[in-house]
Amino acid sequence: MDSRELLANFITELNRGTLTLCVLSQLTTPQYGYSLLQILSEKDIALEANTLYPMLRRLETQGVLESSWNTSENRPRKFYQLTEEGKTIFTALTNKWKEQQSHIEALLGEESHA
Repeated sequence: MDSRELLANFITELNRGTLTLCVLSQLTTPQYGYSLLQILSEKDIALEANTLYPMLRRLETQGVLESSWNTSENRPRKFYQLTEEGKTIFTALTNKWKEQQSHIEALLGEESHA
């Protein structure tokens, strides 16, 4: 494995959890998949549809999200939103993210890592 492949694998690992947090952050109000992809893209969060849709289904199965169909327009759309449990989980994850980010920034700021 060359260094580019190795780096790509590390980036994939790093993104796995953070992308879930990014998605949850945008589901305090109902969103459908494509609108979610657009919102995240506008905020420079790269997420592929083939990653998002399985994630949404998994989070719904886990009880973090709930979905409903909007059939009032020509094209029916499935909207996702945080459940009450999902809101609690999102808050806890956000707090943990901030705590870890602070610790990581301190580690990266140490001169011994260079």
